[in-house]
Amino acid sequence: MRPYLWSEAGNPSSVHAAGRRAREAVDTAREQVASVLGCKPGEVIFTSGGTEADNLAVIGLALAETGRGRHIVTTAIEHHAVLFAARSLRACGFEVTELAVDQAGRVDPADVETAVRPDTTLVSIGLANNEIGTIQEVPTLARIGHAAGARLHTDAVQAAGQLDINVDRLGVDLLSLSAHKLYGPKGVGALYVREGVNVERRAFGGAQERDRRAGTENVPAIVGLGEAILRAEAERDQRTAHMRSLSVALVDRVTDRCSKVRVTGDPERRLPAFAPFAFADIDAESLLIRLDLEGIAVSTGAACTSGSLEPSHVIEALGLPEGFRRGSLRCTVGRGTTLDEVTRAGEAIARHVRTLRAVAAASGVV
Repeated sequence: MRPYLWSEAGNPSSVHAAGRRAREAVDTAREQVASVLGCKPGEVIFTSGGTEADNLAVIGLALAETGRGRHIVTTAIEHHAVLFAARSLRACGFEVTELAVDQAGRVDPADVETAVRPDTTLVSIGLANNEIGTIQEVPTLARIGHAAGARLHTDAVQAAGQLDINVDRLGVDLLSLSAHKLYGPKGVGALYVREGVNVERRAFGGAQERDRRAGTENVPAIVGLGEAILRAEAERDQRTAHMRSLSVALVDRVTDRCSKVRVTGDPERRLPAFAPFAFADIDAESLLIRLDLEGIAVSTGAACTSGSLEPSHVIEALGLPEGFRRGSLRCTVGRGTTLDEVTRAGEAIARHVRTLRAVAAASGVV
């Protein structure tokens, strides 16, 4: 990224030499992303991140397909970038069906089959949930959607770098990515749009991104995304094996040392990096603060909604018993995480859970 931050200042839309060098850098990154997705470079649209990619997929396709129908199917646990985008279309006369999930966060393919109708234009279901890591059966869901004549969009922001995101094997028509989940720069992402699928532009101005997303491209960030996704794919097996061993170790340590704790998400089909918990009779915000003071970074839900004190919509949708809903803790490990760090984190979580429960009991809260 360095040359495009400091010395190569050309605009990719300019025809002079500096502009052509910038265009070449963007085209190379597009080819890198396409090589991992198994698609044509022209099917990749660069965006400002996963949120814009999700918005463009949901709203852009829905508006482009109004001649065929105004019905969208999604789930109750989608990222707000999908859910809020879909709900915003209700003001334009669209109907949105939000499917329930089971306690592991899985959507039943039979429910999707029941929900789709002749006027369904889009089914949008994430490949893996961003709070609990549950992996959905996207290829099966895509076949169901296509049989009804609908397009299938999947938010793969959390899954990229941990799962196979080849678009043909997934069977999807649109797929969203974000660089920062791949150890790339923040503020850049991509949307795959299958050739022949129409999305109505949401940004107006120039004819960038094949006239689908106006605005001067963020060349350094796009270069970073291209390199990050290549490295993530090349190292995926090694990284995921490392992360899975550590997340299993963290789950074992916490569940061995804590009573009244549930591991949320699917026990088998869960992202390798994820160790999500729900503790009864504690407020996870208090637990988060205590862990942060020890240098342990966790979340009580999606990072985008960390200012909220209410249980996340994902935790609510799981139907956990009331006592567990405010005690949801989202823990993940990464490529640089060590077993010593996981051991320390597990001990700290268990210690603080016991302390918080003791405080609550002494004050008569529990």
